[in-house]
Amino acid sequence: MSELLHVDHLSTWLATRNGVITAVDDVTFTLSRGRTMALVGESGSGKSATCLSIMQLLPINAHHAGGHVWFKGEDLTIKTPAELEQIRGSQIGMILQDPMTSLNPLFTVGTQVGEIFKYHRANTNGAEQRRLVIEILKKVGIPGAEERVASYPHQFSGGMRQRVSIAMNIGGSPELLIADEPTTALDVTIRLQILQLLSDIQQATNMAIILVTHDLHTVAKFCDDVIIMYAGRIVEEGPVDEVFAKPGHPYTEGLIRAIPSFMHDAERLLTIPGQPPSLLDLPRGCRFAPRCPHAVDRCREEYPDWHATGDGRRVACWFAEERLA
Repeated sequence: MSELLHVDHLSTWLATRNGVITAVDDVTFTLSRGRTMALVGESGSGKSATCLSIMQLLPINAHHAGGHVWFKGEDLTIKTPAELEQIRGSQIGMILQDPMTSLNPLFTVGTQVGEIFKYHRANTNGAEQRRLVIEILKKVGIPGAEERVASYPHQFSGGMRQRVSIAMNIGGSPELLIADEPTTALDVTIRLQILQLLSDIQQATNMAIILVTHDLHTVAKFCDDVIIMYAGRIVEEGPVDEVFAKPGHPYTEGLIRAIPSFMHDAERLLTIPGQPPSLLDLPRGCRFAPRCPHAVDRCREEYPDWHATGDGRRVACWFAEERLA
């Protein structure tokens, strides 16, 4: 496996009405070609902010506070806006949670999908662009693609709109695709179809995928590696099978034990008590300590060091070595 993306101690500040928060705090990870990595955590844990920081698509009230994003050996954090425009779409794609966020209701689907070829393949004429649009719509499973190129987004179902959004993002043959909760607004059957479509495209192109999701069943079925985030930081990382079989962090364990299972008799689900901390008022030590049933005084006073193993796993917990033994 060859390294495609290396996020190195990335931090992002976000100015709010009540003060400045660190939405992404010292995040480091590596993604290889052909691998799918999941970003998991409660709302506000920094998953989407991390993805936007990688893409350098930060909102006006956000600021790159430190670290680097190495993509194919080049640092995206020092690229000019013009240079980033050449990378986005052609080399890195991003699917948003709501397809209507990325689709303009005033333009036909064919026009919008065709933009990727118009911008990144300037030597193609109108007829060739139309052929490429129809070809990519067929690839993502749009029936009657020849006729649907003239349709508007509101004439498609939610699942079909998400397929159009995928078409827009794979038209440039990106090497990295960031999918930020791409199936949240879809029903279960369509959700599986969309995820299987992404998996099939990945198998055909060796594309790397970052998948932001709350659904651990999806992570178990479609992802190779998982990153667990809490309050802006990574608390655990490793291969999906190993992390789910023996979680090293109490937060990871809490997320897994809160999942309903069809393999056992119905019983009351366990929950993680309390709420994630405000990023304006973070605990002194481990950020999960106020909710952790295993916390001791050291957890409340000192942020834990990384415990890393030889199999690619790392856990930010003082008791990780005991938990993984």
